[in-house]
Amino acid sequence: MAIIKPFKGIRPPQNLVEKVASRPYDVLNSEEARTEAEGNPMSLYHIIKPEIDFEPGTDEHLEKVYAKAVENFIKFQKEGWLVKDETEKYYVYAQTMNGKTQYGLVVCASVDDYMNANIKKHELTRRDKEEDRMKHIRINNANIEPVFFAYPHKDELDAIVSEVIKGNPEYDFIAQGDGFGHHFWVIDDAKTIAKITELFAGIPSLYIADGHHRSAAAALVGDEKRRQNPNHSGNEEYNYFMAVCFPDNQLNIIDYNRLVKDLNNLTDEEFLTKLSVNFEVELKGTKIYKPNKLHNFALYLSGKWYSLTAKAGIYNDNDPIGVLDVTISSNLILNKILGIKDLRSDKRIDFVGGIRGLGELCRRVDSGEMRVALALFPVSMKQLIDIADTGNIMPPKTTWFEPKLRSGLVIHELV
Repeated sequence: MAIIKPFKGIRPPQNLVEKVASRPYDVLNSEEARTEAEGNPMSLYHIIKPEIDFEPGTDEHLEKVYAKAVENFIKFQKEGWLVKDETEKYYVYAQTMNGKTQYGLVVCASVDDYMNANIKKHELTRRDKEEDRMKHIRINNANIEPVFFAYPHKDELDAIVSEVIKGNPEYDFIAQGDGFGHHFWVIDDAKTIAKITELFAGIPSLYIADGHHRSAAAALVGDEKRRQNPNHSGNEEYNYFMAVCFPDNQLNIIDYNRLVKDLNNLTDEEFLTKLSVNFEVELKGTKIYKPNKLHNFALYLSGKWYSLTAKAGIYNDNDPIGVLDVTISSNLILNKILGIKDLRSDKRIDFVGGIRGLGELCRRVDSGEMRVALALFPVSMKQLIDIADTGNIMPPKTTWFEPKLRSGLVIHELV
């Protein structure tokens, strides 16, 4: 069962939400955040990217930078830019991209569920990134940003959300920069809140879609706090962390593509010949070619696009990891031919989310920065859930969810 609870959200007043809301901390660098926050003291970047309040080049991991985050968090509340709800609530957060809207429920998820693997992950995390977010959560005593969960869709929950969104949204705006619509409703009816909690209790597991490091950090800080509290009862707010939960049938994973700096001392002809051992290679010309099904790849090399289709027998349909296109391409192209053994550490490879379009691959190859690009057909939600359910871990840089959650719409305090 999935344990969730409502919470007293800390939120911007309706007329300030567009000034406060920001992109997540990990989708832009310090200088980009500095530029976006310029002239706007209410921007959440002052809390989630507090290095922007220091000289350019300041290390974001310095203690004074973390301290600045909490100083700014307190200031935002004193100034009335963030205000805490008086009672515990759930919230509906919807996002619109390319004419399609997906509706999530903002809840507090259980630290116990994460520690017991009832909240399931599909990626490995790095300890240094976990520790960075743990410090941020500790010093603010809050989950400033939510994590992005999926759950097996449930008609009764869909019906509740449908009723809630008939009312006027608390927030409704198109974000500058991404152009996506962000819509937010408050659920404060006690019976509706109780019903949502009850329905989630009938869901076997929740799945981390995006935000593995934030999820780990939030759960680890919660676990830390209860071990440090001699009077721990299990009811404290730190036993929970903030998540936006979307039904799996509303989510789409988009492609996550690869760029490589060189051909491992091969000529174009030698590289294509080696590819032909395990793939059907077909020249497509200069017009962008997009993979059209599983096990079909698009290769961009020397101004030309090629279709690569994996030959029968080189993958096992019964192996949830081996059947993934990221595994096939990593093993048979990046490793075997190009000599890239570790996707996390090799400096010869870079990754581009499909939201940037395949034209970005052309641009970076044509500029000479990269030598070859490989576009993949996106992983499905079913594949993600199957892998998480079997306790497996996807290879690095497999999933890209879009749109990203907007930070600053609501915050969860751990007290």
